[in-house]
Amino acid sequence: MTDDVTDETTADLAGAEEIPLAERIEAILFIVDEPIGLVALAAAVGSPVPAVRQTLEMLVEDYDGEGKGPRRGFELREVGGGWRLYVREDLDDVVAAFIGGQAPARLSQAALETLAVIAYKQPVTRSQVASIRAVNVDSVVRTLLARGLITELFADSETGAINYGTTDALLQHLGINSLDELPPISPLLDDGADGFDEGTIR
Repeated sequence: MTDDVTDETTADLAGAEEIPLAERIEAILFIVDEPIGLVALAAAVGSPVPAVRQTLEMLVEDYDGEGKGPRRGFELREVGGGWRLYVREDLDDVVAAFIGGQAPARLSQAALETLAVIAYKQPVTRSQVASIRAVNVDSVVRTLLARGLITELFADSETGAINYGTTDALLQHLGINSLDELPPISPLLDDGADGFDEGTIR
């Protein structure tokens, strides 16, 4: 049975190689939460690094409207040695207004849990939050950003990953003056430490 599964996987990969390289690269870029390195991207799409690099440069020009089509609302950027799709900066207000308009009056349970992780763990990246919660938190983080409850603190110099933290608006909503007034985390978790470094537990 294992041989059958291996044969099917090999066949799937062979079939994928028939799909244009640009489409395969776009599929991977569409789902990554953090910038993906050139070598890792090449491995993911099963193509040589030079070919992937050339295709990335072509996509950058295409999205910027330097080819035959119009400029897109998103762009492809290399940040910290990795590649990722980003909404164009001049469209941030449009996206924020949309997310804000879609957000319910009360935060969902998923948003509250993600906000709690960021509050206690900050500065923290989306991938770290996702690892702690064991779910994808991309859309939830966008919602919290649009609500003004969290903010981008800085980008990691090596990976390009954005680190997030809470804002003064959250303190106002909670009616506290600083994060030091948050309750100890231990009573809120089964073992008091799941997903957190020992040094951050209060």
